Amino acid sequence: MTSIEEVANLIRQHRQFIITTHVTPDGDAIGCELALARFLKGLAKHATIINHSKTPEQYEFLDAERQILHFNPERDGDAILQAEVILVLDTNQPDRLRSLQPFVAQSKAKKIVIDHHLDAHNFADHYLLDDDATSTGEIVYRLLMTLDGPKFDKAVAEALYAAIMTDTGSFRYPRTDPEIHNIAGHLIQCGADPTEIFANVYESWSLGRMRLLGQALDSMKTAYDGKLAYMVCTQKMFGETGTTEVETDNFTTYLMSLKGVVVGIFINELHNGTKISFRSKGDIPINELAKEFRGGGHKNAAGARLFNASLEDTIRGVVEKAAKYVGG
Repeated sequence: MTSIEEVANLIRQHRQFIITTHVTPDGDAIGCELALARFLKGLAKHATIINHSKTPEQYEFLDAERQILHFNPERDGDAILQAEVILVLDTNQPDRLRSLQPFVAQSKAKKIVIDHHLDAHNFADHYLLDDDATSTGEIVYRLLMTLDGPKFDKAVAEALYAAIMTDTGSFRYPRTDPEIHNIAGHLIQCGADPTEIFANVYESWSLGRMRLLGQALDSMKTAYDGKLAYMVCTQKMFGETGTTEVETDNFTTYLMSLKGVVVGIFINELHNGTKISFRSKGDIPINELAKEFRGGGHKNAAGARLFNASLEDTIRGVVEKAAKYVGG
Protein backbone atom coordinates (compact mmCIF):
# COMPACT_ATOMS: atom_id res chain seq x y z
CA MET A 1 0.00 0.00 0.00
CA THR A 2 1.27 3.46 -0.92
CA SER A 3 0.54 6.57 1.13
CA ILE A 4 -0.94 9.81 -0.19
CA GLU A 5 2.36 11.59 0.46
CA GLU A 6 4.27 8.96 -1.53
CA VAL A 7 1.89 9.30 -4.48
CA ALA A 8 2.14 13.09 -4.25
CA ASN A 9 5.95 12.83 -4.43
CA LEU A 10 5.74 10.53 -7.47
CA ILE A 11 3.52 13.09 -9.19
CA ARG A 12 5.92 15.91 -8.33
CA GLN A 13 8.80 13.95 -9.90
CA HIS A 14 7.17 13.37 -13.32
CA ARG A 15 5.64 15.40 -16.11
CA GLN A 16 3.86 13.09 -18.60
CA PHE A 17 0.71 11.37 -17.33
CA ILE A 18 -1.98 9.12 -18.77
CA ILE A 19 -5.23 8.95 -16.79
CA THR A 20 -7.82 6.22 -17.29
CA THR A 21 -10.67 4.39 -15.58
CA HIS A 22 -13.04 1.46 -15.85
CA VAL A 23 -15.42 0.51 -18.65
CA THR A 24 -18.76 2.37 -18.55
CA PRO A 25 -17.47 5.09 -16.21
CA ASP A 26 -19.72 6.64 -13.59
CA GLY A 27 -19.69 10.11 -12.05
CA ASP A 28 -16.97 9.22 -9.56
CA ALA A 29 -14.64 7.98 -12.31
CA ILE A 30 -15.27 10.85 -14.74
CA GLY A 31 -15.10 13.51 -12.02
CA CYS A 32 -11.82 12.18 -10.65
CA GLU A 33 -10.21 12.02 -14.09
CA LEU A 34 -11.14 15.57 -14.99
CA ALA A 35 -10.22 17.02 -11.60
CA LEU A 36 -6.83 15.34 -11.61
CA ALA A 37 -6.03 16.28 -15.22
CA ARG A 38 -7.02 19.91 -14.64
CA PHE A 39 -5.01 20.08 -11.44
CA LEU A 40 -1.91 18.58 -13.06
CA LYS A 41 -2.18 21.13 -15.86
CA GLY A 42 -2.05 23.84 -13.20
CA LEU A 43 1.23 22.32 -12.00
CA ALA A 44 2.65 22.68 -15.54
CA LYS A 45 2.38 18.96 -16.21
CA HIS A 46 0.86 17.17 -19.20
CA ALA A 47 -2.04 14.81 -18.58
CA THR A 48 -4.09 12.93 -21.18
CA ILE A 49 -7.36 11.18 -20.27
CA ILE A 50 -8.03 8.06 -22.35
CA ASN A 51 -11.02 5.76 -21.69
CA HIS A 52 -12.31 2.58 -23.26
CA SER A 53 -15.91 3.84 -23.07
CA LYS A 54 -17.41 7.07 -24.27
CA THR A 55 -18.40 9.54 -21.59
CA PRO A 56 -22.04 9.07 -20.51
CA GLU A 57 -24.17 11.98 -21.67
CA GLN A 58 -25.11 13.17 -18.17
CA TYR A 59 -21.43 13.79 -17.33
CA GLU A 60 -20.43 15.60 -20.53
CA PHE A 61 -21.12 18.98 -18.89
CA LEU A 62 -18.02 18.43 -16.73
CA ASP A 63 -15.85 18.09 -19.84
CA ALA A 64 -16.59 21.33 -21.68
CA GLU A 65 -13.16 21.24 -23.35
CA ARG A 66 -13.68 17.62 -24.44
CA GLN A 67 -10.44 16.46 -22.83
CA ILE A 68 -11.51 12.82 -22.51
CA LEU A 69 -10.42 10.70 -25.47
CA HIS A 70 -12.26 7.57 -26.56
CA PHE A 71 -9.44 5.06 -26.98
CA ASN A 72 -8.11 4.58 -30.49
CA PRO A 73 -5.12 2.18 -30.53
CA GLU A 74 -3.57 3.70 -33.64
CA ARG A 75 -3.74 7.21 -32.18
CA ASP A 76 -3.29 6.51 -28.46
CA GLY A 77 -1.33 3.27 -28.16
CA ASP A 78 2.13 4.87 -28.34
CA ALA A 79 1.16 7.55 -25.82
CA ILE A 80 0.31 4.86 -23.26
CA LEU A 81 3.47 2.89 -23.99
CA GLN A 82 5.65 6.01 -23.69
CA ALA A 83 4.00 7.63 -20.65
CA GLU A 84 5.99 8.29 -17.49
CA VAL A 85 3.05 7.61 -15.17
CA ILE A 86 -0.31 5.92 -15.72
CA LEU A 87 -2.99 6.78 -13.17
CA VAL A 88 -5.77 4.18 -12.98
CA LEU A 89 -8.78 5.62 -11.14
CA ASP A 90 -11.81 4.02 -9.48
CA THR A 91 -10.85 0.45 -10.34
CA ASN A 92 -8.12 -1.92 -9.24
CA GLN A 93 -8.88 -4.67 -11.76
CA PRO A 94 -6.96 -4.44 -15.06
CA ASP A 95 -9.58 -6.31 -17.09
CA ARG A 96 -12.01 -3.43 -16.44
CA LEU A 97 -9.77 -1.24 -18.62
CA ARG A 98 -10.91 -3.40 -21.55
CA SER A 99 -9.14 -2.29 -24.77
CA LEU A 100 -6.49 -0.33 -22.86
CA GLN A 101 -5.46 -3.32 -20.75
CA PRO A 102 -2.72 -4.79 -23.01
CA PHE A 103 -1.19 -1.36 -23.62
CA VAL A 104 -1.14 -0.52 -19.92
CA ALA A 105 0.39 -3.94 -19.18
CA GLN A 106 3.16 -3.41 -21.75
CA SER A 107 3.95 0.16 -20.76
CA LYS A 108 7.12 0.82 -18.75
CA ALA A 109 5.38 3.71 -17.02
CA LYS A 110 4.92 3.76 -13.26
CA LYS A 111 1.37 2.56 -12.69
CA ILE A 112 -0.57 4.07 -9.80
CA VAL A 113 -4.02 2.82 -8.79
CA ILE A 114 -6.25 5.19 -6.81
CA ASP A 115 -9.44 3.49 -5.64
CA HIS A 116 -11.87 2.84 -2.80
CA HIS A 117 -12.79 -0.75 -3.71
CA LEU A 118 -11.61 -4.00 -2.15
CA ASP A 119 -9.69 -6.98 -3.60
CA ALA A 120 -7.01 -5.23 -5.67
CA HIS A 121 -5.37 -7.20 -8.47
CA ASN A 122 -1.58 -7.18 -8.66
CA PHE A 123 -0.80 -5.23 -11.85
CA ALA A 124 0.38 -1.78 -10.71
CA ASP A 125 3.48 -0.42 -8.96
CA HIS A 126 1.63 1.64 -6.38
CA TYR A 127 -1.80 1.35 -4.77
CA LEU A 128 -3.44 4.28 -3.02
CA LEU A 129 -6.49 2.48 -1.62
CA ASP A 130 -9.00 3.36 1.07
CA ASP A 131 -12.11 1.21 1.26
CA ASP A 132 -13.39 3.39 4.11
CA ALA A 133 -13.60 6.39 1.77
CA THR A 134 -17.01 7.35 0.39
CA SER A 135 -15.63 7.59 -3.13
CA THR A 136 -12.47 7.74 -5.19
CA GLY A 137 -13.30 11.45 -5.39
CA GLU A 138 -12.67 11.76 -1.65
CA ILE A 139 -9.23 10.14 -2.03
CA VAL A 140 -8.34 12.36 -5.02
CA TYR A 141 -9.46 15.42 -3.03
CA ARG A 142 -7.05 14.51 -0.23
CA LEU A 143 -4.28 13.86 -2.77
CA LEU A 144 -4.75 17.27 -4.39
CA MET A 145 -4.81 18.94 -0.99
CA THR A 146 -1.48 17.23 -0.24
CA LEU A 147 -0.04 18.37 -3.56
CA ASP A 148 -1.01 22.03 -3.51
CA GLY A 149 -4.29 22.66 -1.63
CA PRO A 150 -6.52 24.17 -0.48
CA LYS A 151 -7.56 26.51 -3.34
CA PHE A 152 -9.09 24.72 -6.34
CA ASP A 153 -10.38 26.41 -9.46
CA LYS A 154 -14.06 26.05 -10.30
CA ALA A 155 -13.56 23.23 -12.83
CA VAL A 156 -11.62 21.07 -10.34
CA ALA A 157 -14.18 21.81 -7.59
CA GLU A 158 -17.13 20.90 -9.84
CA ALA A 159 -15.54 17.65 -10.99
CA LEU A 160 -14.71 16.54 -7.44
CA TYR A 161 -18.13 17.55 -6.12
CA ALA A 162 -19.82 15.51 -8.88
CA ALA A 163 -17.58 12.53 -8.09
CA ILE A 164 -18.41 12.60 -4.39
CA MET A 165 -22.10 13.46 -4.84
CA THR A 166 -22.79 10.56 -7.19
CA ASP A 167 -20.91 7.92 -5.19
CA THR A 168 -22.54 8.95 -1.91
CA GLY A 169 -26.02 8.80 -3.44
CA SER A 170 -26.33 12.56 -3.00
CA PHE A 171 -24.89 12.30 0.52
CA ARG A 172 -27.27 9.66 1.85
CA TYR A 173 -25.28 6.38 1.77
CA PRO A 174 -23.95 4.86 5.03
CA ARG A 175 -20.39 6.22 4.89
CA THR A 176 -21.59 9.84 4.64
CA ASP A 177 -20.18 11.61 7.72
CA PRO A 178 -19.44 15.17 8.91
CA GLU A 179 -16.04 15.17 7.22
CA ILE A 180 -17.43 14.47 3.75
CA HIS A 181 -19.88 17.34 4.23
CA ASN A 182 -16.92 19.54 5.19
CA ILE A 183 -15.19 18.53 1.96
CA ALA A 184 -18.35 19.29 -0.03
CA GLY A 185 -18.56 22.67 1.68
CA HIS A 186 -14.98 23.47 0.69
CA LEU A 187 -15.70 22.52 -2.93
CA ILE A 188 -18.75 24.79 -2.94
CA GLN A 189 -16.56 27.61 -1.60
CA CYS A 190 -14.22 26.96 -4.53
CA GLY A 191 -17.04 27.38 -7.07
CA ALA A 192 -18.96 24.10 -7.31
CA ASP A 193 -22.69 24.78 -7.73
CA PRO A 194 -24.58 21.86 -6.10
CA THR A 195 -27.91 22.77 -7.71
CA GLU A 196 -26.45 22.91 -11.22
CA ILE A 197 -24.43 19.73 -10.79
CA PHE A 198 -27.41 17.77 -9.44
CA ALA A 199 -29.62 19.04 -12.26
CA ASN A 200 -27.12 18.01 -14.94
CA VAL A 201 -26.64 14.52 -13.51
CA TYR A 202 -30.16 13.64 -12.35
CA GLU A 203 -32.58 16.04 -14.04
CA SER A 204 -31.55 15.92 -17.69
CA TRP A 205 -32.77 12.50 -18.77
CA SER A 206 -33.72 11.76 -22.35
CA LEU A 207 -37.25 10.59 -23.16
CA GLY A 208 -35.78 7.22 -24.15
CA ARG A 209 -34.10 6.80 -20.77
CA MET A 210 -37.33 7.66 -18.97
CA ARG A 211 -39.19 5.06 -21.04
CA LEU A 212 -36.46 2.53 -20.30
CA LEU A 213 -36.92 3.18 -16.58
CA GLY A 214 -40.65 2.58 -17.01
CA GLN A 215 -40.04 -0.79 -18.63
CA ALA A 216 -37.45 -1.71 -15.99
CA LEU A 217 -39.86 -0.84 -13.18
CA ASP A 218 -42.52 -2.95 -14.88
CA SER A 219 -40.11 -5.92 -14.75
CA MET A 220 -39.57 -5.59 -10.99
CA LYS A 221 -40.23 -8.67 -8.86
CA THR A 222 -39.77 -9.51 -5.19
CA ALA A 223 -38.83 -12.64 -3.29
CA TYR A 224 -38.30 -13.87 0.25
CA ASP A 225 -41.30 -12.09 1.75
CA GLY A 226 -40.43 -8.84 0.03
CA LYS A 227 -36.88 -8.62 1.42
CA LEU A 228 -35.35 -9.01 -2.06
CA ALA A 229 -36.30 -6.91 -5.09
CA TYR A 230 -34.86 -7.39 -8.55
CA MET A 231 -35.41 -6.02 -12.04
CA VAL A 232 -33.84 -6.26 -15.48
CA CYS A 233 -33.13 -4.36 -18.65
CA THR A 234 -33.03 -6.50 -21.78
CA GLN A 235 -31.55 -5.90 -25.21
CA LYS A 236 -35.13 -5.67 -26.48
CA MET A 237 -35.82 -2.80 -24.06
CA PHE A 238 -32.68 -0.96 -25.18
CA GLY A 239 -33.72 -1.36 -28.81
CA GLU A 240 -37.27 -0.17 -28.23
CA THR A 241 -36.19 2.93 -26.30
CA GLY A 242 -33.05 3.81 -28.26
CA THR A 243 -30.86 3.49 -25.17
CA THR A 244 -27.87 1.52 -23.90
CA GLU A 245 -26.75 0.01 -20.61
CA VAL A 246 -24.98 3.28 -19.78
CA GLU A 247 -28.37 4.90 -19.23
CA THR A 248 -29.31 2.48 -16.45
CA ASP A 249 -27.01 4.29 -14.03
CA ASN A 250 -28.77 4.80 -10.67
CA PHE A 251 -31.71 2.48 -11.47
CA THR A 252 -30.86 0.50 -8.32
CA THR A 253 -32.21 3.44 -6.28
CA TYR A 254 -35.75 2.39 -7.13
CA LEU A 255 -35.23 -1.16 -5.91
CA MET A 256 -34.00 0.05 -2.54
CA SER A 257 -36.94 2.47 -2.24
CA LEU A 258 -39.41 -0.39 -1.76
CA LYS A 259 -40.63 -0.78 1.81
CA GLY A 260 -39.19 -3.90 3.42
CA VAL A 261 -36.46 -4.47 0.81
CA VAL A 262 -33.00 -5.12 2.24
CA VAL A 263 -31.33 -6.45 -0.93
CA GLY A 264 -31.75 -5.07 -4.45
CA ILE A 265 -30.41 -6.69 -7.61
CA PHE A 266 -30.42 -5.09 -11.04
CA ILE A 267 -29.39 -7.05 -14.13
CA ASN A 268 -28.51 -5.73 -17.56
CA GLU A 269 -28.60 -8.09 -20.51
CA LEU A 270 -25.50 -7.48 -22.66
CA HIS A 271 -24.63 -8.70 -26.14
CA ASN A 272 -22.20 -11.23 -24.67
CA GLY A 273 -23.50 -11.86 -21.17
CA THR A 274 -24.96 -10.01 -18.21
CA LYS A 275 -23.99 -7.24 -15.80
CA ILE A 276 -25.26 -7.37 -12.20
CA SER A 277 -25.53 -4.54 -9.68
CA PHE A 278 -26.02 -5.53 -6.04
CA ARG A 279 -27.25 -3.26 -3.22
CA SER A 280 -28.05 -3.94 0.42
CA LYS A 281 -28.99 -2.21 3.65
CA GLY A 282 -27.50 -2.42 7.12
CA ASP A 283 -25.07 -5.21 7.92
CA ILE A 284 -25.79 -7.38 4.87
CA PRO A 285 -22.41 -7.92 3.09
CA ILE A 286 -23.66 -7.87 -0.48
CA ASN A 287 -20.09 -7.86 -1.80
CA GLU A 288 -19.90 -11.48 -0.61
CA LEU A 289 -22.79 -12.35 -2.90
CA ALA A 290 -21.05 -10.50 -5.73
CA LYS A 291 -17.93 -12.62 -5.15
CA GLU A 292 -19.99 -15.74 -5.84
CA PHE A 293 -20.36 -14.35 -9.39
CA ARG A 294 -16.67 -13.37 -9.71
CA GLY A 295 -17.44 -9.76 -8.81
CA GLY A 296 -16.74 -7.51 -5.85
CA GLY A 297 -17.23 -4.12 -4.30
CA HIS A 298 -18.31 -2.63 -1.00
CA LYS A 299 -20.35 -4.10 1.83
CA ASN A 300 -23.58 -2.43 0.63
CA ALA A 301 -22.81 -1.87 -3.08
CA ALA A 302 -21.12 -4.29 -5.44
CA GLY A 303 -21.18 -5.59 -8.99
CA ALA A 304 -20.28 -8.45 -11.29
CA ARG A 305 -20.10 -9.13 -15.01
CA LEU A 306 -20.74 -12.56 -16.50
CA PHE A 307 -19.63 -13.42 -20.02
CA ASN A 308 -21.61 -15.82 -22.20
CA ALA A 309 -24.32 -16.10 -19.54
CA SER A 310 -28.00 -15.93 -20.38
CA LEU A 311 -30.32 -13.51 -18.64
CA GLU A 312 -32.55 -16.34 -17.43
CA ASP A 313 -29.65 -18.30 -15.91
CA THR A 314 -28.29 -15.17 -14.25
CA ILE A 315 -31.64 -14.29 -12.66
CA ARG A 316 -32.17 -17.84 -11.42
CA GLY A 317 -28.68 -18.13 -9.96
CA VAL A 318 -28.63 -14.71 -8.31
CA VAL A 319 -32.05 -15.06 -6.70
CA GLU A 320 -31.23 -18.54 -5.39
CA LYS A 321 -27.87 -17.51 -3.92
CA ALA A 322 -29.35 -14.34 -2.40
CA ALA A 323 -31.48 -16.44 -0.04
CA LYS A 324 -28.85 -16.74 2.68
CA TYR A 325 -28.21 -12.99 2.63
CA VAL A 326 -31.81 -12.00 3.25
CA GLY A 327 -32.63 -14.88 5.58
CA GLY A 328 -34.85 -16.56 3.00
